[in-house]
Amino acid sequence: MTRQSVDTPVQTGILAIDAMIPIGRGQRELIIGDRQTGKTQIALDTIINQADQDMICIYVSIAQREGKLKQIYETLKRTGAMDYTIIVSAPASSSASMQYLVPYTGSAIAEFFLEQ
Repeated sequence: MTRQSVDTPVQTGILAIDAMIPIGRGQRELIIGDRQTGKTQIALDTIINQADQDMICIYVSIAQREGKLKQIYETLKRTGAMDYTIIVSAPASSSASMQYLVPYTGSAIAEFFLEQ
């Protein structure tokens, strides 16, 4: 599929990240790091910051505890971000093959909205 280049910036709401790492609208962003380093909080802050941007956000959760995912859902719901957010999850209790496939599922959902 041919795609146009990413040219519209996305503001995360975190000044240090916005200044150092340019993130574009329509771009997939992988956030990796050690445990307890704030990866989830960066993703949540970015999603919440998109409130008036006419953007659909897709949060893909791989091997997180279901209790943690419920907290994430409640945070997004409380801030009104669930109106434009889709959560795709393969919790820690799911099989390795499901955990392998969930990023592709999130990308497929995003491409569906891209074509609309």
